[in-house]
Amino acid sequence: MGDWSRRGFLAAAAVLPLAGCGGSPAPPTAGPATTRTPSSSSPAPAGPRPLYLGTYTSAEGGGRGIGVASYDPRSGRVRQAGTIPGVADPSYLAVHPDGRTLYAVNERERGTVTAVRLADRKVLGSRGTGGAGPCHVSVHPGGRWLLSANYGSGSVAVHPVDASGALGERTDVVTHTRPAPGPGQEGPHAHQFVTGPDPETVLAVDLGTDTVYSYRLDLRRGTLAEIGQAHTRPGAGPRHLTFHPGGRYAYLANEVDNTVAVCAYDRGTGRLTIGEPQSTGTGEGTSYPAQFVVSADGAFAYLANRGDNSVTRYAVEAEGARLRLLDTVPVGGDFPRHLALSPDGRLLFASNQRSGTVSVFHVDAASGALRPAGRPFASAVAVCALPL
Repeated sequence: MGDWSRRGFLAAAAVLPLAGCGGSPAPPTAGPATTRTPSSSSPAPAGPRPLYLGTYTSAEGGGRGIGVASYDPRSGRVRQAGTIPGVADPSYLAVHPDGRTLYAVNERERGTVTAVRLADRKVLGSRGTGGAGPCHVSVHPGGRWLLSANYGSGSVAVHPVDASGALGERTDVVTHTRPAPGPGQEGPHAHQFVTGPDPETVLAVDLGTDTVYSYRLDLRRGTLAEIGQAHTRPGAGPRHLTFHPGGRYAYLANEVDNTVAVCAYDRGTGRLTIGEPQSTGTGEGTSYPAQFVVSADGAFAYLANRGDNSVTRYAVEAEGARLRLLDTVPVGGDFPRHLALSPDGRLLFASNQRSGTVSVFHVDAASGALRPAGRPFASAVAVCALPL
């Protein structure tokens, strides 16, 4: 096993009793599936497309680096193509906006982030994140800054990106010291660090403090200044935030209490307001909801439920202000950790950590319904799948 990771929790998650739904509203009744006419249904691209796979290299049965595969954008069939070695515990991946460089966290006690040039799969080097167990990485839309979240130390970091895609030494790291940790938590646990709808605002989701932090990012110096905090109810354990393409609303997955919430976003101030908890559609207890994705047209949202081994489908209504639960779909694997839509939105990829598989679904453009695209693809300790 590696120096440090969240795998101890993940292995025990099926048996540890965590906070249940508490005062959550009753699950909404799922009405008939929303139907609509696709606004611009372009044909699927011809020929195979690249797919990169995150894993834990130090876990039993784990991978040997970043997995490299390809997928058929029409059939959804995945084929293994190799490995980018020399990248330790690459549990989360992101690509530069220009498509030339891939970034991975190295989820270990002494956390680092690594850059890989995709043209020849050359590792361009790694930089320290200033914290423990980085579990999320994203690239600022301008392409100049890399954002990472350190789960173990509850901190977020910024690194500069040079013209080659390589990383410089970090320009800032901020540890979440307030508010105090939520029920059952021993400290802060930053789980995501992402850019908001306006490029100068970045948001950090912290499971340990039940808080989403808003920061102003200095686009010249790469430094952070806190501008606001949004708090869930105690013990919710927020994990992942995804914005609606309209930019006024976002959707928050709460890992510990098995709920989701619609959040209002003020583009003028960069502040988030978290709405009332809603059902994941998975029944009593917790299913450790992991990640939201939203269709490019903002009509549907999908949520990975690790304990339930399912994907919840929501209709997005009122221009993003409302989620209506439609159904849950069996994922065909065990412990879906990560979801991703293909760039054309026709395929949904679910990375199933415990079964070591990636499930692929066809996405119906009119109803958002999911249909399996054949048997899941085998990938060692699959924790992230990034289709390009």
